[in-house]
Formats: sequence, C-alpha cells, structure tokens
Amino acid sequence: MTVITVEPASAGARLDRWLSERLSDLSRARLQALIRGGLVRVDGTISKAAHRLHGGERVEVEVPPAPDETLTPEPVPLSIVHEDDHVLVVDKPAGMVVHPGAGRSAGTLAAAILAHAPGTAGVGGPRRPGIVHRLDKDTSGLLVVAKTPRAYDDLVEQLAARTVTRRYLAVVHGRVRATEGVVDAPIGRHPTERVKMAIRPAGRGKRAVTRYRVLERFSDFTLMEVRLETGRTHQIRVHLASLGHPVVGDSVYGKPRARSPIPLDGYALHATALAFVHPAFRKMVECTAPIPERLERLLSHLREAAGA
Repeated sequence: MTVITVEPASAGARLDRWLSERLSDLSRARLQALIRGGLVRVDGTISKAAHRLHGGERVEVEVPPAPDETLTPEPVPLSIVHEDDHVLVVDKPAGMVVHPGAGRSAGTLAAAILAHAPGTAGVGGPRRPGIVHRLDKDTSGLLVVAKTPRAYDDLVEQLAARTVTRRYLAVVHGRVRATEGVVDAPIGRHPTERVKMAIRPAGRGKRAVTRYRVLERFSDFTLMEVRLETGRTHQIRVHLASLGHPVVGDSVYGKPRARSPIPLDGYALHATALAFVHPAFRKMVECTAPIPERLERLLSHLREAAGA
C-alpha cells in the first residue's frame, strides 16, 4: 500500500494526473485501471480518475502484483485451415478469447496455439504468440498467426498497408435499403464508457473504413457481406450500429434491439475469407471458412419465417 498526502499546491488537480506525476513507475493507463478497480482511495473513499483534489487529502494506492507474462500451453483442438513452416490460419469458434486479458487467463486461442506450435513462444508478445490481429470473443472465423519473427513483421506491415483482405458475413437487425455502401468514420474510445468504442470527431479517433454488400433480406433482418479496409477495435460492430443496423446478438452496441430471434452463441458475425501475401514465398494465400452451424440455424429460421 502506497500512501501520499496531497500538498496544498496541488488543489484542483485531477486525481489520475496527480498520481501519474508521483508514481512514475506506473503508466497512466495502469493508474486509471487501478482507479476503476477501486484500488485508489481519497480519504478512505473510492474516487474517479477525474476527481478534483483539494489539498491535504490522504491518498491510498493499492498496487497488486503485475500479471505473470508467461503463457501456459493448453492442448485445445484447433480448426486449422492452412499451415506451413511460416504461418498458421485457424478458424476460431465463437466464445473463445484470442489472448489472455482481464477476467480470462485460460482457454484462450493463444494458449492453444502455443501448445500446437511451441516455436511461436518468441514471436510477438509473450502472451499473444504470433498473433498479428484479433477477433472479438463472440465473433467466429479466420485469423492468421505468424510462426516466425520474419513472418510476424511482414504480416504486421501488410495489415498496416491495408493489403490483407478480410471479409465477414453479418446478420443485422432491420432491412438495409442500400445494396452496397461504405462507412468511413473514425473510431476511438468511448468518451464515458471506457470498455466501448465509438465513432469520434475528426482528430479524436483513428480512420476506419468498412464496406458492405447486401446478400439477402428478410422481414426484419439482413444478411450482409462486410469487408474491412482498416482494423480498428470493434470496427464492424460500431459502424453497422451507426447505420441503425446492429449485429444480431451484440447487446453492447445494439441494445435493446440486438437480441437474436433464436438462441445464438455469440454474435451473428463470422470472418469467412482471408487473403494475404505469403511472407516467405510471396504468393497469395487465400483461405475461406464455411458459415458455422450456429449461423446456419439462424438463417434457416429467418428463411422459414419469411416463407411462412
């Protein structure tokens, strides 16, 4: 436990900024996480990051041990679409977290990859071996993994240059009128709900571009093909919700409308196609993943309802 008394000259300062100047060994993000977790108290009271100090308060900071950076391999079966000595492409099921994070340390795709290909341990970060991009926990589909440092660097460059093709299938609420379209709107952290992303004003978010094409319309739903030009966190979910057509099953950005008409494990969002230049052979690698059974059930239900 660290205890600091606020000096009178700091009256009016924000709690998080004041702490970051005095606990320089902790990042601003780490301090804000401690504050959100109730591990920072001002005169015995849990306070928010934006709390304004008055001077003379007693600030207590509890810093738990840093998480272990090692990752334990877990021999979980993988659906492998492509594999060679340089890259691995897997079809991730909905419900599986890509790498360890807050609240999830076991059962991750990262741990399964490490068990399948131990050589990825030194590629990328220690808790995300070889993983160059990610999918949300409740999104299924294709994800490429680098098995060597050279492949990792090359794939990261391809993603930055927007030369990796990523296509998704999405079932959204409502009948989308336009046959095709594009959403070009910057995405950044939500200004008040920090676990969410949002469309932000110019200069406050990173450019995000999503293209879509209608494949099939139902009475109250639409099946779409979606293509990413950029890869921002939650991009498809945020952009489609901004059109008034949230992804089915996405209660974060679509509530209260996003409930599925039938039980659905995860979001009605599936990464169905992935293409990139092989980092060693310089030939195009094109992979596809069939629509999962959970989405087939949803589409069958919608088609039967439309025909009734």
